[in-house]
Amino acid sequence: MWTPVRPRSVFLTAALAALDDGGDDVLFHHDVPMTYREAREVLLRLHGGLGAADVVAVDLANRPETVLVQLAAMLRGARVLLVPASAPAADQHAAAAAAGVTTVVTDRPAAWPHGDVRGVADLDGEPVPLDPPAAVDVLFPTGGTTGVPKLIRHSGIYDGMAHIFTKSPEPERTLVVAPMTHMTGHASVVGALLRGDSVVIRNGFDAGAVLADIERHRITSLSLTPPRLAAVLDHPGRPGTRLDSVRSLSLGAAPLPPHRLAQALDVFGPVVGQGYGLTEAPMIASISAGELIGRPDRLGSVGRIVPGMAARIVDGEVEVRGLAMMDGYLGAPPVGDGWLPTGDLGRFDDEGYLYLLDRADEMVIVGEHGTKIAPATVEHALIAHPAVRGAVVFGDGGSLHAVVVADGPLSADEVRAHARASFGREHYVPARVDFADALPMTGAGKIDKRAVRAAFASQAGSTATPSGSA
Repeated sequence: MWTPVRPRSVFLTAALAALDDGGDDVLFHHDVPMTYREAREVLLRLHGGLGAADVVAVDLANRPETVLVQLAAMLRGARVLLVPASAPAADQHAAAAAAGVTTVVTDRPAAWPHGDVRGVADLDGEPVPLDPPAAVDVLFPTGGTTGVPKLIRHSGIYDGMAHIFTKSPEPERTLVVAPMTHMTGHASVVGALLRGDSVVIRNGFDAGAVLADIERHRITSLSLTPPRLAAVLDHPGRPGTRLDSVRSLSLGAAPLPPHRLAQALDVFGPVVGQGYGLTEAPMIASISAGELIGRPDRLGSVGRIVPGMAARIVDGEVEVRGLAMMDGYLGAPPVGDGWLPTGDLGRFDDEGYLYLLDRADEMVIVGEHGTKIAPATVEHALIAHPAVRGAVVFGDGGSLHAVVVADGPLSADEVRAHARASFGREHYVPARVDFADALPMTGAGKIDKRAVRAAFASQAGSTATPSGSA
């Protein structure tokens, strides 16, 4: 009698095949190198030690075991919740509760006082036969800061990655500094594994360490957020660092000031590109160095919509749909072919290039006529001042409030004069200007605007002239 064979996840099949094929090539550079063969052995022991599981939360710092625990849980058929490193503890616990987590794997056991909480060492068990499920099921919490966060379900994009990320003719050496429990870091490591590349993993960001890694490991690809790119470009060790190995520098996660993109092209050469995506839709638009060189008007664009995706502007807001989409929010109907509002305000030019203005909920209404101002537009103008290293602009009592990191003597009046000269309209001039030695960052490498507001909102404007760096 013929017995039907249960379908197996295309993604997990490809990941296991990559581990088999990699042999003694190095997969991970961390504290010590780990080969593909060693990574497969660790994965099998983690899978054996985890045992049957329903919903597994992964709360681990960047190291090889972070992605291997994720894979072990997937191979058990468990739903996986990636706990965002940059989220407040209350949001992390709210996400775990909403997901119905049954097991937490963490290197911070004190942060999870209840339930089945284990460290990586607790998962070391004897290997058992693998029985991969038909599909994987991964949850990413939204970046919301109030109430219970929405949980984004991804399944289909993993099989898509298995088709996109195939064996590299010449293995790349990828540097990962983004948290591996966030989409960018997670996808970077998974993609490198499927391609047969090597990954240099760093837990946390340090501009000097990034430069040292690029030179030491001859890094060929990396991704950076705009604030981290600025720190690398401004680091005193950068001019003396060999950067010629880099073949792909991807920028994203936040709006990039055009002058910084131009500087990156000058420093790294024609290997710099920018992407636009959300955790709900990881790849929406992209722009390559070839599209930027000689076209300064495109420096403010995130590119054209990628194949398989579609976008439109409705009442100023970008809406998207297509293949690279989440399955849906946990507990909500599948997103299907419907349009997803992104929360980003944008516009298209005549050639189909998308320009983002700001988040819809960041818009500030100023003046007696109710003029709408995108704070990011003002931030980019301020950062273009030679004495400004970083800036955050937000609404405060119906006017603009700027917090500036100065690179040398600078007064609040000079900041205002620069804004006035840049726009020629008083609405864009911050009514208040404060100075800070540095801007707080989230674990994902974005400026923590919530923390900036909490520290500076409704304070009297400053005319001090400190210096510092973002």
